[in-house]
Amino acid sequence: MAGETQWVDGATPVTVVAVRDGGVPDSAATALRTDHYELTMVASALESGVAGRGSVFEVFSRRLPAGRAYGVVAGMNRVIDAIEHFRFTEPAIEHLVKVGVVADGPMTEWLANYQFSGDVTGYADGELYFPYSPVLTVEGSFAECVVLETVLLSVLNHDCAIASAAARVTDVANGRTLIDGGSRRTDPDAAIASARAAHIGGFDTTSNLEAGRRYGIPTGGTTAHAFILAHRTEKKAFEAQLQAMGPSSTYLVDTFDVEQGIRNAVEVVGSTIGGVRIDSGDLLTDAKRARALLDELGADQCRIVVSSDLDEFRVAELEAADAPIDAYLVGTRLVTGSGHPTASMVYKLVSIMDDDTAIHPRAVGKLSPGKRTIGGRKDVHRTLDSDGFWEAEVLSVLPVDISETSLSPQVPLIRSGTVVTTFDVQHARERCEDRRARLRPESRRPHPAATAAIPTSWLGIEIEEDLS
Repeated sequence: MAGETQWVDGATPVTVVAVRDGGVPDSAATALRTDHYELTMVASALESGVAGRGSVFEVFSRRLPAGRAYGVVAGMNRVIDAIEHFRFTEPAIEHLVKVGVVADGPMTEWLANYQFSGDVTGYADGELYFPYSPVLTVEGSFAECVVLETVLLSVLNHDCAIASAAARVTDVANGRTLIDGGSRRTDPDAAIASARAAHIGGFDTTSNLEAGRRYGIPTGGTTAHAFILAHRTEKKAFEAQLQAMGPSSTYLVDTFDVEQGIRNAVEVVGSTIGGVRIDSGDLLTDAKRARALLDELGADQCRIVVSSDLDEFRVAELEAADAPIDAYLVGTRLVTGSGHPTASMVYKLVSIMDDDTAIHPRAVGKLSPGKRTIGGRKDVHRTLDSDGFWEAEVLSVLPVDISETSLSPQVPLIRSGTVVTTFDVQHARERCEDRRARLRPESRRPHPAATAAIPTSWLGIEIEEDLS
């Protein structure tokens, strides 16, 4: 029933929503956000008779990026929305025929009638994933599932990369305020998705106003160097900011000289100044000098905000050095996945019915060296050790009994084409915090040689080679 609350693993609620009726306008349709070869496969499958056969596809990553101990899931709402809006409108079909991608006939009829009618199961936003975790499972006819590959991977590879990078910064920031300031370093639509993913990973605020409007994420921002330079003097700029935003605002003090900038800001604003921001130079040295000077000037409650190409390693260094920093603004490295802009997820067929009379699907998998996949639809549960830390990510192709302390991260998202679950960003954020709290401390410290925090175990599945 629409509006009914469901509970994911007994902790955080997700909401059942009604499927939207009616057609999808051309501007909202997601079907052409795909690769040419998806339609080539559909056309060929219609010829061979495979198109309508029941199939299961899974999204997973064979390995975590180098030096990562875990990944964070984000983007599931965008996945659901992309599937709901996956329609081939008349203008789109006309274009595909005109440029020769498809031929008029059975293929255009199939495109015109496309509407996903299968099931989708996935990890909840904020959940952790590990190598081979079945982050998304898509079930339906071969054709209706295979054509979704590109858009689903596009969303998950981006959003999971950002959420994972954000969580790594959060792990080492010791509770300092974290600000997403990466909107100017990525595509406008990606910036909005990045802000949501970063908030799930632990960031407190974003500079992106559309993300604030759309998802309820707190927004913040003050001034840039251009604003300071636009005035005859630094003091004039601070005076204008004071009149517009009040003393609790954060004042940018590194345009010319950090020490003089702080003196000017305190002189103009007074000892109740809310914060100063340093965006260049030796952040550790400048932060220590800034703290001492602010205290000397009576502004002992003034917060120090720093920015300038920060990532989890730099934040960890500053924290280890006891830098008197109250907030970190992270931009470029955050929205580019901190060196890993993709989660390296793949979309693979794992089972298919051989014909209309088949009782059981045939498990299928690649044998390619370095790119092997394991056939069969996977169930998964995550076990805890005696200390309450995650012990293993256990995959199976047959139903298994699991203990009350084990976690089942898979959640029904779409059933028979109807959306049954969406995720609230705040609950996803809480989920991410809870899951990371059950990682051993060493797995939450950034290290170039880190490996997966827990092993992926295969229950009832014969593995003849190391898949790590």
